[in-house]
Amino acid sequence: MTLTKTLIATLVLLSALAIFASGETIFPNYPKIQQEVSISSQSLPDLYPYPVQKENYHEPPDISAKSAVVVEVVSGIILFEKNPHTKLLPASTTKLMTALVALEKCSLDQIVTVGEVVVEPTSMGLAPGDNISVRALLYGLLVNSGNDAAFTLAASCAGSVGDFVREMNYKAREIGLKNTHFTNPAGFDDPAQYTISRDLAKLARVAIASPILAKIVSTKSTVVTDATGSKTYFLENINKLLGEVVGLEGIKTGQTEGSQEVLVTQTTRSANTIITVVLGSLDLFAESKSLIEWAFENHVWVTP
Repeated sequence: MTLTKTLIATLVLLSALAIFASGETIFPNYPKIQQEVSISSQSLPDLYPYPVQKENYHEPPDISAKSAVVVEVVSGIILFEKNPHTKLLPASTTKLMTALVALEKCSLDQIVTVGEVVVEPTSMGLAPGDNISVRALLYGLLVNSGNDAAFTLAASCAGSVGDFVREMNYKAREIGLKNTHFTNPAGFDDPAQYTISRDLAKLARVAIASPILAKIVSTKSTVVTDATGSKTYFLENINKLLGEVVGLEGIKTGQTEGSQEVLVTQTTRSANTIITVVLGSLDLFAESKSLIEWAFENHVWVTP
């Protein structure tokens, strides 16, 4: 009886490993399963729960987005995608990369002086001559989607805005964004500024791994001040799903005339986390919400 149980357990484990190994992933750092696995606790790789379809699985919702992806964060397994390699305008999701580079090039408590202000179409309310911390600018950048904050960070954390944009593209290559290119730090439409949904999922994963950025993108509203404390900036997150979708933790919206609507989200339920990306959507919030609910309702996380 003991031998039979052992054989059954071995077959179950091998089946689980085969299913997991066949799943396509987009995050390269997850442990790979070797083709030959000896069934012993010493030789098994360090594996984490991963998602599989439930028995009563339903097909994903039909969405208007030109491109989309739903990916499990730990394993990188893709749960859904639509035109994942189509290059599209990233709009203000660009600001996730702006924030990453600013964190590398400036300290959070560094005080910078605002120069020329770019405000359209969204801003945090900066004026030329304002003295403000990088931390406050990051809040203005990611909560209020301030274009004034984007260009102020770019001008202050590198020799020029052009130098900063070059750093953004260096960082893109460093983290494996092979189909992404930037020409400005705010996300203004430019044929040479583009990304794909898979790259945005990778960018979101890297950005939210930063504790300060994770805190900022999950902030619904806040108030920051200039360095003197005399000027106040009231900031409100444009992401309407915060506080509406259970477990939603950010990340970033975007919308321009050329890009239509863009949204990257991260959601955690029962310690399981997914990232969703919609590019070129006609209803960023409804379509992202439907993808999130579909992912959790139609998958169960198992441990091999």
